[in-house]
Amino acid sequence: METKKALIFFLLYFIFSPVGAQTVALKTEGQDPQYVETIKGRAQKIVDGLQLTDAKKAENVRNIIANRYFLLNDIHAKYDKNQQDARDAELYKHHFELASALALYLNEEQIDAVKDGMTYGRLKRDYQAQLEMIPTLTDEEKAQILIWLKEAREYAMDAADSKGKHFWFDKYRGRTNNWLSARGYDLKKERDAWMKRSAASPK
Repeated sequence: METKKALIFFLLYFIFSPVGAQTVALKTEGQDPQYVETIKGRAQKIVDGLQLTDAKKAENVRNIIANRYFLLNDIHAKYDKNQQDARDAELYKHHFELASALALYLNEEQIDAVKDGMTYGRLKRDYQAQLEMIPTLTDEEKAQILIWLKEAREYAMDAADSKGKHFWFDKYRGRTNNWLSARGYDLKKERDAWMKRSAASPK
C-alpha cells in the first residue's frame, strides 16, 4: 500500500511539477571551447531582449538557443557543396525542434522574438521599410508581404552564416517586388518618392 502511494505521489509530482524546474543542458561535446563561449554570448543577447524574470527559465532558453546553433554548425560542417540535398533534408528534419522546445518556456510572441534575434531582425525592418516605401498598400498586400517575410525567416534561421541569412530575405524581397510590379506598382517611382520623404522628414 505504501509503495502504491509513493508511486502515485511520484507520478503526480512528475506531471504537475513546473517546467522551470527542469534543466536544459548545453550540448557542448565536440565543440571548440572558444566557439561555445561565443555562441553562449550570442544566445544570451537574444534572451536578454526577452526580459525574462525567472533566472532558471532564462538559462534554459539560452541553452536551447545555443544548442540550436551547435546543431546547425554540425549539420553545415558535415556536408560539402555537392551534398546540398542531403544537408537540406537534415535541416528540415530538425527545423521544428527549436520552436517546440521553446514553447515549454515562452509564448508565441516571445518565440517570434527569438526567431528575429537569430535573423538580425530583418523581418521587422524589411516589413516596415515596405510599408514606408508604399503607403498605399492594401491590407491584402500587407498580409501577403508579411507571409513571405515569415517564410524567409524560417529559411534564414537554418542558414550557415549571416550571409546565408540575409540571402533568404533578399530572395523573398525580389519575389515581393516582382509581385508588386505585376500588380501595377512602379517601384522605382515609389522608392524615389520614399527617399524624398525620408530626406525631408526632421531628424
